[in-house]
Amino acid sequence: MAYDEGLAQRLHEGMEGKVDFGTKKMFGGLAFMVHGHMAVGIVKDELCARVGKDGWADAMKLPGVREMDFTGKSLKTMVYVDQSALQTDAELDAWIERCLAFVLSLPPKG
Repeated sequence: MAYDEGLAQRLHEGMEGKVDFGTKKMFGGLAFMVHGHMAVGIVKDELCARVGKDGWADAMKLPGVREMDFTGKSLKTMVYVDQSALQTDAELDAWIERCLAFVLSLPPKG
């Protein structure tokens, strides 16, 4: 299993009804796409949250968060969130809302 399928199901349920989205295999995991942009995803058992440059510093202060360094270089627009910070639906929903707020501020791709 390349990514946590239980977390994928929770993300699907959490995003349903909020916005039209699709999924795409990316980063060896699964990405949830909104208007052609990755909003949130899963790599192994961690959430990949796209928070944007302006939201990155605040996100880094939250529990269970670490910088995303997928390429060996810190990505200052995305963070990893570990399972300890995603125990409840409310915790996951807060991350979904944070990511959607950023991605919906971008012009649609394509």
